[in-house]
Amino acid sequence: MARETLRSAAGIVLRYVSMPGRTVRDFPLFPLPLVALPHELVPLHIFEERYRIMFDELLERGSQFGIVWSADGALRGVGCACEVTRVLERMEDGRMNVLTRGTRPFRIVEREPDDPYPRATVEFLEDEPEQPDEQAAAAARSAYAELVVRATDNEPEPAELAAKSAYGMAATVDFGLDAKQGLLDLRSENARMRLVTRLFRAAAKRLDFVEQAQERARSNGKVRFG
Repeated sequence: MARETLRSAAGIVLRYVSMPGRTVRDFPLFPLPLVALPHELVPLHIFEERYRIMFDELLERGSQFGIVWSADGALRGVGCACEVTRVLERMEDGRMNVLTRGTRPFRIVEREPDDPYPRATVEFLEDEPEQPDEQAAAAARSAYAELVVRATDNEPEPAELAAKSAYGMAATVDFGLDAKQGLLDLRSENARMRLVTRLFRAAAKRLDFVEQAQERARSNGKVRFG
């Protein structure tokens, strides 16, 4: 096992654990203006010819592909491998709607020729060894449960909640792209738990703001007494 240190676009030092045998050549890439996380369900509409070819091959082989955040013509160094869980619709002209699910993070080692679609040599990433921080995990799950109740009026099942990882919880909440990429870049579950706690609490505060704004709108901007 070897460690490699890289620096993200935001200047954050990222340490990747290099695992022998986890490097894959010719891995299909789907650059998109979005970030996928492990466990996240991502619906996709496939319409470009090169991606139709890619998904036809993926479905035939039962293999995976990688979603990578593309912004300003550049790809982020870390993406998320995904599998096709269901073909929702096939159209006569070859377009299709599919449902995919994130599986595991990877980093791009080297881009390969886009023939007939984007590909790269990638390395699947493992977390660094660490002792689980039960306090951080409990805080994250508590903040997540509170947010779910606030947003849906449904309380998560205790057993289901206890089994959720940071990725598993974050995959059900619509965060900004920078926050999601930050989660994907981290190679520590403890660090991810601490980050999602902050994100869930920030989301709860935004819900407070929305509720207060709605209440003001209902009252025509006037303060009610009694």
